Amino acid sequence: MLNGCAPGRVTGEHPASSSLEVNLRMPLIDIDALPRLEDPVVIAAFEGWNDAGEAASGTLAHLAGHWNASSVAALDPEEYYDFQVNRPTIGMSGGVRRITWPTTRILLAQGAPGNRDLVLIQGIEPSFRWRGFVTELLEFAEEIDAGLLICLGALLADSPHTRPTPVSVYSSEPALSRRLELHEPSYEGPCGIVGVLTDSAGQRGLPTLSCWASVPHYAASAPSPKAVLALVTTLERLLGAELPHGELPDLARAWERNVSELAASDEDVAEYVRALENASDTVGSPEASGDAIAREFERYLRRRDDDQ
Repeated sequence: MLNGCAPGRVTGEHPASSSLEVNLRMPLIDIDALPRLEDPVVIAAFEGWNDAGEAASGTLAHLAGHWNASSVAALDPEEYYDFQVNRPTIGMSGGVRRITWPTTRILLAQGAPGNRDLVLIQGIEPSFRWRGFVTELLEFAEEIDAGLLICLGALLADSPHTRPTPVSVYSSEPALSRRLELHEPSYEGPCGIVGVLTDSAGQRGLPTLSCWASVPHYAASAPSPKAVLALVTTLERLLGAELPHGELPDLARAWERNVSELAASDEDVAEYVRALENASDTVGSPEASGDAIAREFERYLRRRDDDQ
């Protein structure tokens, strides 16, 4: 159930930014009470399985904070979350101790670059009732006459931290894929809430893009500002507008230095990173092919076997 939110501003703090003090007895949001939206685009990201290095949720928190986006609605957490998995927190607010419940919020960023309003869905992958969850979000998107849904995700991959973070973009709509020259997704297997949301949006006729950042699996234990910056840059290209970078470039460089120092302290990891770098550089060369990349990894594995 979508609930109207008390007036307030999002600070962009992460990960607490996905929690909300919400009155479960509040009425349904009144769409008519929203200001008139200019060519709205919905951008969604969820903490959880589709959020390697907290890159997707970090991107949404970054944008919400820079635009001082305001909360306009929240899903009733009782409907969708296991509070033993995503626990509420207790703290002081205005001199009163309050419970803050984990939930999915809808934020409004008016006056964003590109002469359009952006609606941000800042959430947590639900524990229950996934189909009901995406139905509520998509019905809201239809009510505000959104013209495009962009879902953000991040996955663990064999990508070196010293090279630009790869971001893959897919679309549920063939015409949009052709216009943007996108590749058809080839993945088959388990999916998270991002996959369910994009599939349901496509079935309802809402044009959808999904952007996936590849986070090095050996460096995924901490948030990756470099992956956040890559997703922000991708959004700039898709929206045709300049987005705020803030401190992300400096944070990305610091993250890369820290990972390099940790990798250098372990020879096996350092050699593995060098193999990934060679494979990544091969992809950019004229002779790049799946076979060439496979051969590079075979050489790396043979060297490891010889050393052992």
